[in-house]
Amino acid sequence: MKETRYFYVPDAEVRQELPSEEAAHATKVLRLKEGDEIMLMDGRGTFYRAEVTLSANHHCMYHIMESLPQQRLWEGRIHLAMAPTKMNERTEWMVEKAVEVGFNEISFLNCQFSERRSLKMERIQKIVVAAAKQSRAAFMPDIHDLTKFKGFIDSHSEGNRFIAHCYDEVPRINLFDRLCQLPPSDDVLVLVGPEGDFSIDEVRYAVESGFISVDLGKSRLRTETAGLSAVMMMQLAKQR
Repeated sequence: MKETRYFYVPDAEVRQELPSEEAAHATKVLRLKEGDEIMLMDGRGTFYRAEVTLSANHHCMYHIMESLPQQRLWEGRIHLAMAPTKMNERTEWMVEKAVEVGFNEISFLNCQFSERRSLKMERIQKIVVAAAKQSRAAFMPDIHDLTKFKGFIDSHSEGNRFIAHCYDEVPRINLFDRLCQLPPSDDVLVLVGPEGDFSIDEVRYAVESGFISVDLGKSRLRTETAGLSAVMMMQLAKQR
């Protein structure tokens, strides 16, 4: 039995043709033909069972046969704010795996000890789409470009906010223990610092601004591992 292929079409319900990049993959790589069944995903919670009606010259037309609304597997919003790693591929790996686990939003932080001050956002968006299609994720997360640490803290003044760090002089509680005490429907934001951690002044500023100081367990984690661990903890605590 041929595997059903998934394609990302943000406005799937109001159009009849795959976007150019998706169409090229469908016609030139997968060699789909008229009558083949495909699945469309709009990234906003609906899958569409469709049939190919035309496949030629980088164009792939379709007809929707059924709409399949999906439900999130967790409650509330899961938001990770992380300083990108020096090596791009480590940040990209973390984003890919976080999409597979499931989250709502990621923001990238420009911190005092950050070793990377720019990101290729278009590439990250492509990684998100590919991971969502591969893992059949019905909801695309929001992706935000680099923001200065202080500005980010100042613009997030409400809700359940946590900053994960390794400083013994700033008392910490365990993130997962605290998450399990919250109603699953609550929104949660967790900050993860760069290689070398946040500066002590950044941690203190966040705590003074209402962020709760936390650890992610007893192991000392690399940035990308810490980011993924935080997403997994939020996901586990908020599963339906």
